[in-house]
Amino acid sequence: MARFTRIQVVSQMYQTGLVPVFYHAQLEVCQAVLQACYQGGVRVFEFTNRGEYAHELFAVLNKYAAQQCPELILGIGSVVDAGTAALYLQAGANFVVSHILNPEVAKVCNRRKVSWSPGCGSLSEISYAEELGAEVVKIFPASEVGGPSFVKAIKGPSPWSSIMPTGGVSPTEENLREWFEAGVHCVGMGSQLITQQLLKQQDYQALTEQCQQALQIIRQWRQ
Repeated sequence: MARFTRIQVVSQMYQTGLVPVFYHAQLEVCQAVLQACYQGGVRVFEFTNRGEYAHELFAVLNKYAAQQCPELILGIGSVVDAGTAALYLQAGANFVVSHILNPEVAKVCNRRKVSWSPGCGSLSEISYAEELGAEVVKIFPASEVGGPSFVKAIKGPSPWSSIMPTGGVSPTEENLREWFEAGVHCVGMGSQLITQQLLKQQDYQALTEQCQQALQIIRQWRQ
């Protein structure tokens, strides 16, 4: 069962502004990355459903987060069907993210009152997702559907839409400024934040510092 309500999830997404997106097959690496991001100020984290037995890994990681990072809201990403969503909800996922729009996933999440963010690439898809109960809508791949200018164009006729771009977001001041000036709710960031070089060197302190810097940039531009 989720430890956080969907209202808490949506609120914390906005307050933090940054949702790291990550998967690794080794539990120890996942725990180290989770802890490093948490120490850097991150409070919402998306683990992705990408490897074999990922659901088993997530279940252990979620228990770890509850004990070692009590304020961290851990959710699952890359979910494409209702069965997979239900599997992760049983493991305590606090939110579900998809890179596609599947109404059946919405039904499963809504029944359990768990936040669901589907992947959309047009205003029609965003509107439909909101009709299905999505509070925060993911645009993916964000750089390919139009980037910050797409978000700005959407916010014109639909100022109520809460958008989380993923894919093409980097922790630089220029990139983050463009997204937040366009009016995003928060941003999702994967390999641009948790780089292969950091993982290879096991430089988790550098990851903590990178998160701190990114969050500081977001706070500055929101002010």
